[in-house]
Amino acid sequence: QFLYFIGCEKTNAIHPTQMRRAVACSVARVCGAARAGSQAFGAVAMGPADPILGLSVAYNNDPSPSKVNLGVGVYRDDKGLPFVLPSVRRAEIRVNEQGLDHEYAPISGLAGFVTKAQKLAFGDDAAVLGDKRVASSQTLSGTGALRVAGEFLNRFLANKTIVVPNPTWGNHIPVFKDAGLTVEKYRYFDPKTNGVDFAGMIADLEKLPEGTIVLLHACAHNPTGNDPTQEQWRTIVDTVKQRKLFPLVD
Repeated sequence: QFLYFIGCEKTNAIHPTQMRRAVACSVARVCGAARAGSQAFGAVAMGPADPILGLSVAYNNDPSPSKVNLGVGVYRDDKGLPFVLPSVRRAEIRVNEQGLDHEYAPISGLAGFVTKAQKLAFGDDAAVLGDKRVASSQTLSGTGALRVAGEFLNRFLANKTIVVPNPTWGNHIPVFKDAGLTVEKYRYFDPKTNGVDFAGMIADLEKLPEGTIVLLHACAHNPTGNDPTQEQWRTIVDTVKQRKLFPLVD
């Protein structure tokens, strides 16, 4: 009512006292709704602190002059200040000089970006691209892509179970659980060798039921940093195909 009242063509004819009363009434209604909302959400528990961002807080509070922040994956200069790559600055200028509008992007994303992403992932001359056997959609960063993938697979696959490497990125498990999938783990890291437990990984994959979703880290496994060799990747691909599993590559 308040917004409509102000937008009325006859606003200038309204007495100031009436205007103040209308504003006061609207504010009272908003405050009342806020109080009701606070009661409705009073039982909401605080979520767990993010361990990586928590490290940043601890770093900022640490008075040590020799501290080094190796937590969040961002660039810093020698003074510990944010550093933007010169190539990124040049790209920003090039984009800005194009005078692009701010219209809504298509539902599946910007066509040019999607096409370049396909070629980056599969190669410029990949047969799957030439045969138009790849469907792509632009999403909101990595976590957004995982959530969209989880929701899509939960809706259209018969098998609702996804197996992730042990360990895996902290976001994987809650994202897939919130998407309705059942999350299990397969062996990946061997603490005795600080390397990939490849034999254990393959043994676990060979036991999975047909149609199980298998999450694979494409490179720079998070958090161990250990990746399979090229030969091991071939074995992984063969195992996934033989067991008729559904690979999801992050």
